[in-house]
Amino acid sequence: MNVTGAGFISSLLSAADDAGKLPLNHENRYADENGDQRLSVEKLRQWEQLGYGMFIHFGMSTFDGDEFSKGDKSASLYNPDKLDPNQWVAVARDAGMKYAVLTAKHVAGHCLWPTKYTNYNVSNSGNKTDVVESFLKACRLKGIMPGLYYCSWDNHNLFGSGTPTNLSWATAFTTSEYREFQWKQLEELLTQYGPIGEVWLDIPHFLPRDYRQKLYDQVAKWQPDAIILFNHGIGDGSEFKINTAWPTDVITIERFLPNSVTGHVKWREIEKKRYYMPAEVCDPIGKEWFYKENDVPRSDAELLGMYLICRSRGANLLLDVPPDKHGLIHQKYIDALQRLRRNIDKNNFSI
Repeated sequence: MNVTGAGFISSLLSAADDAGKLPLNHENRYADENGDQRLSVEKLRQWEQLGYGMFIHFGMSTFDGDEFSKGDKSASLYNPDKLDPNQWVAVARDAGMKYAVLTAKHVAGHCLWPTKYTNYNVSNSGNKTDVVESFLKACRLKGIMPGLYYCSWDNHNLFGSGTPTNLSWATAFTTSEYREFQWKQLEELLTQYGPIGEVWLDIPHFLPRDYRQKLYDQVAKWQPDAIILFNHGIGDGSEFKINTAWPTDVITIERFLPNSVTGHVKWREIEKKRYYMPAEVCDPIGKEWFYKENDVPRSDAELLGMYLICRSRGANLLLDVPPDKHGLIHQKYIDALQRLRRNIDKNNFSI
């Protein structure tokens, strides 16, 4: 599928919906209810039918070996010598994944696109490729729905903010100057690169509630068809923390699986309104979000179990598969993904 216009995201969602629905347990009891959420229940269910995606953690942390990079390394340290986002997306497609989300900016504050709001970006790095542009082009050529991740914890572009690197999780904060910087960067990402299917905003509890609402509303104007999510963080999604992650279209479940008794409960009451809120589990194929030489894939049994539990309990699986310092997905991960696909296929578990 090669769709590059405004209908690209909708066409992918419709294709997923038409491809056949995986029976899920714990279906909602309110089949005729529309809900108060921004996107229709039909649109959200189309996104649920995508089912399985690739999270791609890549950036400065790949090169300095620190997930919570201090943002103090030279931009030139980032220097992949065989960078190939086409390979990443082809691996995702061949694994049966239907969407992919790239870390455009992580904790280090180094940006994978030539932003005009900080010099700490690829244009001043060892490899000057606009990775965001290359990734999005690859997704559109290969029929994969693209998403972009942006982190509110930024150790380089502080603007007077305090992060857990020098404070604590409980006391970290962002200044209005940082939030203006974030807003402008997201405007770049969401207005200059065409349609984006998923906007993944991390560490939202550093942002005031009123700002999160304004940002959500603006992202919806920039990308009206996109799934917009503020990361809810670690936990099984049973309890939704309004003060840290609202508003959001999706409840993220990081490093956990949905509750084994209830599965993911999709209908939620928030501030006296009812919302249909799908779930997305995110977890690495190994143990680390960013590539490390000694990080091996989980066993075939565990990966199959993760997939089946997510889907049977009503959640999407966004499996992190990090490229290495060359800018390629390592063969050990490709082999594990192919074995997982064969295990799914031979048991007639539809992707």
